[in-house]
Amino acid sequence: MSISSGTNTLFVITLLLIAGCADQQTKVGLDRVSEYSDLFCGKRIGIITNHTGYNSEGKHIVDVFAQMEGVTVTALFGPEHGIRGKKEAGAKVDSEHDLTRQLPIYSLYGKTRKPTAEMLESVDILVFDIQDIGARFYTYVYTMALAMEAAAEHGKQFIVLDRPNPITGALVEGNILESGFATFVGLYPIPVRHGMTVAELARMFNEEGWLGNGVCSELCVIPVSGWHRKQWYDETGLRFVAPSPNMPNIETATVYPGTCLLEGTNISEGRGTDTPFRVFGAPWIEGDALAAHLNQLNLPGVTFTSRSFTPKTISDKAVNPKYEARECFGAQLHGTNRLTFEPYWTGIRIVNSIFRLYPDSLRWHVRHFDRLCGTDKVRLAIEGRADLDALRASWQRGLTDFRVIRKKYLMYD
Repeated sequence: MSISSGTNTLFVITLLLIAGCADQQTKVGLDRVSEYSDLFCGKRIGIITNHTGYNSEGKHIVDVFAQMEGVTVTALFGPEHGIRGKKEAGAKVDSEHDLTRQLPIYSLYGKTRKPTAEMLESVDILVFDIQDIGARFYTYVYTMALAMEAAAEHGKQFIVLDRPNPITGALVEGNILESGFATFVGLYPIPVRHGMTVAELARMFNEEGWLGNGVCSELCVIPVSGWHRKQWYDETGLRFVAPSPNMPNIETATVYPGTCLLEGTNISEGRGTDTPFRVFGAPWIEGDALAAHLNQLNLPGVTFTSRSFTPKTISDKAVNPKYEARECFGAQLHGTNRLTFEPYWTGIRIVNSIFRLYPDSLRWHVRHFDRLCGTDKVRLAIEGRADLDALRASWQRGLTDFRVIRKKYLMYD
């Protein structure tokens, strides 16, 4: 259900600076909070953030707000991986207390994923500032969405400090999530690669009526400046801070919307190595054969080489990874043109190739694979040896409809 601007409490700051040249450093929303000091003056602030919440001068968001006149930071909230970004994927995070700042740190990836009335009792405004990665199944945007719901339900304003989409805001790919597969790795009907920033997503979640019970948050966004949609993160002048333990660089972020699908199988996705999501394999795969098979597909923007690796436990990154201490054989992705590379399609073709070569060895973690895909159609097509090109063609109507909706919320050229 769409909610018209005349009937909601949405307040979006639309003062956008024109994107500069490629050599002009991008300014994130946190860099610009002083321009909007009136929003915060006299308010008690709760901050949803993690280790990525730094401005371009290297100052953390908590310190930025603590130094603002008339502003009191009263609570912190952390997403998956914790506020310091050290917890492994999927690991529950406990609430704690910051002894240095004498602030509660409420976990939104533990006993609850949504702020409670008690957590918000000392808060007037919730501020969200976390670096996203640009893939539907990255959970930070759903932490944001549930916090927006809580803010609406308890009469709190919600402010998003925007950041660039690291893999550009121009490229869109994949099927639309089906409602029956909505989970915390995909709550809303968007494609795997959505090509939006967190603030643009927040506006979409809010105005499309997707928040729980149709609530509408009093939303304000502080935009990025000096960034345009076609820019990659390494073209912004900003320092890349790994947003999660196994997302060390932009190369990994580029392939992640596809190779993350391997999490839903018994194939190692490279956790426990120094190249997670860029290498994949298993003890029963013959690497040369797999790499040759994949290269014969002539997938755009990528080639494959045979690779062997032995996953091991890496503190704060991978605990008991698949096939720990066992040599795995498989392949490594090498990007040749990231503008033409289709990560999600490549991920599907990788899984399909392994199934075709090793049908008796590949195993599904069915629920997880299907929820990553947002449908069971991908898995069923692979199992049924169906025409995958026909499957991809079936997504196009949904993608066309999504682009129409998406266009309403895009904030940058």
